[in-house]
Amino acid sequence: MRPVRPLLLLDVDGPLNPWMAKPSRRPEGYSTHRMRPTGWEQPYQKPLRVWLNHGHGAQLLALPFDLVWATTWMHEANEWIGPHIGLPELPVIVWTDEKPPSSPYWKAPPAVHWKTKAVVEYAAGRPFAWVDDEFTDLDREYVAQHHDGPALLHHVNPRLGLLPDDFAALSAWADNLAAQTPPIEGDQVT
Repeated sequence: MRPVRPLLLLDVDGPLNPWMAKPSRRPEGYSTHRMRPTGWEQPYQKPLRVWLNHGHGAQLLALPFDLVWATTWMHEANEWIGPHIGLPELPVIVWTDEKPPSSPYWKAPPAVHWKTKAVVEYAAGRPFAWVDDEFTDLDREYVAQHHDGPALLHHVNPRLGLLPDDFAALSAWADNLAAQTPPIEGDQVT
């Protein structure tokens, strides 16, 4: 029996949709999608503009992780995001106890992000990497104190989205983790 692969917890807005890029300039490699997820259904409301890089799905699937949505899109990420970038239906962290703050995180006083406790509970000690654009050192401290396994909180610039360096950092972390995991009894070591 092989060790369980680490989780890769994916936020949409920031890592996959560089929503803070200049509105008049779509980032290179991205295409524009107009969407009406929950909250955007009103016929008079302009559809939400989402920029997606169609190569990200294959790049994410090539990483040695089990992918999980960790986004306010929740199950709608499987409907609106995954199909555009070539991801299969993924498990979802469902946010139940905490609600997103009404003010943007960069304007709020420093605090542990509202997703962090649920992320740690979902991982349940399993190694994980979390890509998001909103956590801070307070979240890293919370994870270090409350999670019994290895964890990487990898910040992605919401003006740029996931870049080759981000994929390299995730791959290196997973490779390092695998190198530190001793073989399970009965495995052949070559």
